[in-house]
Amino acid sequence: MALCFTSFTFSQTTRDYIIEGNVKADLKDYKGALADYTKAIELNPYYIDAYVFRGVVKMFLKDYQGALADNSKAIELDPKCTEAYSNRGASNLFLNDYREAIVNYSKVIELNPNDSNTYKLRGAAKVFLKDYQEAILDYSKSIELNPNDSDTYNNRGFAKFFLKEYHGSIADCSKAIEINPNNSAAYKNRGHAKVELQEYQGAIVDNSKAIELDPTYSEAYVFRAFAKVGLQDYRGAIADYSKAIELNPNDIQSYNNRGLAKNKLKDYREALVDYSKAIELNPSFSSAYLNRGIAKFALKHKEEACLDFSKAGELGNAGAYEMLKEHCN
Repeated sequence: MALCFTSFTFSQTTRDYIIEGNVKADLKDYKGALADYTKAIELNPYYIDAYVFRGVVKMFLKDYQGALADNSKAIELDPKCTEAYSNRGASNLFLNDYREAIVNYSKVIELNPNDSNTYKLRGAAKVFLKDYQEAILDYSKSIELNPNDSDTYNNRGFAKFFLKEYHGSIADCSKAIEINPNNSAAYKNRGHAKVELQEYQGAIVDNSKAIELDPTYSEAYVFRAFAKVGLQDYRGAIADYSKAIELNPNDIQSYNNRGLAKNKLKDYREALVDYSKAIELNPSFSSAYLNRGIAKFALKHKEEACLDFSKAGELGNAGAYEMLKEHCN
């Protein structure tokens, strides 16, 4: 079935390559599919769908620039090919070119104002640009067109969180869960909003449900740890941060936060290990230097502590200068 309009007829051989490419793509043989679509284009360089299909498999192969080129060619051949604009927007997202993604998704909406999914995708691009109010407008339009999309409610709740509309965020996440009780992200996001409202027990319940649904969900362990810290369950928080780190060994913030929890238990030596790991992963992490300095000071390593306070200050941490003034003069 054609995706975009083409006014040319094709030989059976060209169609055979497209069919074979589609079969291979369905089997995740993307390199094989790429070869078939390329052959179809060689035989008929005006076959719009071949460019669109080839652009899709290039995205799966992480050749996002190549995907952009193919979809741009499809648009050149048919300026009303919504699928090509949508796929070009997806490539823009992968390339972190969020403004250009918005341009492409806006073109899809211009051509098809009732495409709920494109409003959702444009909303996601706006979230990346921290334009949360505009993102909420797009998510709301998507919901108006498709009120049964759990992910869109969750996404709108996520945007509301950043505007500190925590009750609104919880309401949207709850609607997402009502539609799809297996939406682990909605439980995690609702739990995060509850942390901000100091509803720690509820936050633990929500993040535990997210973990039940997806035991590899590192963020859910992090937000459950936040709630446990709020309840002064520092050992429980350490266990959750440790699991988050196991799942994501480059989670800089969790090393720092686990160190803070260890500080609360006066386990300063182990806290030092965590702060140092955070600094190893990000030598510009000013808070880790400050926190490591505090732990060193507690261990009576004043000179080393002052060096860390000084480094934190150099990196722009205002609190470090207070520590220098109080302890290092």
